[in-house]
Amino acid sequence: MNTWALTDSWTMTRRELAHWARQPVQVVVNLAFPVMLLLMFGFLMGGGRGVAGEYVDYLVPGMLALTMAFGLEATMLAVTQDLNKGVIDRFRSMPMTNGAVLVGRAAADMLQSAAALLVMAGVGLAIGWRWHGSPGAVLAAFGLLLMLRFAMLWTGIHLAMVAGKPELVQAVQILVWPVGFLSNAFATPGSMPDWLGPVVEWNPMSATAAAVRDLFGNEGGVQSGSWAAEHAQLLAVCWPLALVAVFFPLAVRRFGALSK
Repeated sequence: MNTWALTDSWTMTRRELAHWARQPVQVVVNLAFPVMLLLMFGFLMGGGRGVAGEYVDYLVPGMLALTMAFGLEATMLAVTQDLNKGVIDRFRSMPMTNGAVLVGRAAADMLQSAAALLVMAGVGLAIGWRWHGSPGAVLAAFGLLLMLRFAMLWTGIHLAMVAGKPELVQAVQILVWPVGFLSNAFATPGSMPDWLGPVVEWNPMSATAAAVRDLFGNEGGVQSGSWAAEHAQLLAVCWPLALVAVFFPLAVRRFGALSK
């Protein structure tokens, strides 16, 4: 049964990769958007508030985390389009493991996300960013970033099936923007109003950004001394696990009930 599940999921992953091969412009746009944000904030908007040391060393890890939170719209649109075109109904009529379509879509998205991380890291190195942590710490940082993406991905897949229609995806996607910008990606929580700083520190994306800065050995702002700030690495693991534990079974259950 496990072998069938893996085979079915890989088949669906290949289907999504074939779609990307026929639509390379969409892949390039998805990779270019975070690069544009990085260059814009790095060169056009100057240094971040409350950041000690080189701003690029603070900005790039934050942008890597932001990249993992953004870009879900393509996956959400693909899920809703398959729903409305009857593609998923046809797949569900076949002897296929329940949820393999969703797992295949998620696997393809994770491959693109890994490529986006490599592109963003390369651009960061080109504009002067450097990591100072050990090789193991650097790998752990990239692992935390991919964990965040995996969690955001299943959240997005579930919300896409709840929305049900491609035209509603944009409204759902707007919900991601507060998560991204109410974070420590561009400025330190200590430089924000007293009521906003704690909210930002408990943001899942802020936890990942703070954790990878530490693992990369990059300088940041003055720590607030709060529990969230001092346990960012723990939160960077717990937040994604909690989100996956909630939204993965919800997504698979909703998929299984589509034609009932």
